[in-house]
Amino acid sequence: MKMEEIRKMSEKDIMKKIEEDKAELFNLRFAAASGSLEKPHRVSMLRHEVARLKTVLKERELEGLKK
Repeated sequence: MKMEEIRKMSEKDIMKKIEEDKAELFNLRFAAASGSLEKPHRVSMLRHEVARLKTVLKERELEGLKK
């Protein structure tokens, strides 16, 4: 997901997406531990996506403090 797409989302949608990604990341970690992970790059992709989502939330929080 690109930053432009994330910035268009509402805060509620961003929080929901973070929860979904973290749940998937949790499941992928278990699959990696058991050796049945098909796409190992998906773990890093999800970590980056969660970071992007959190970045947008923090930007909005700081923007709100400026006003």
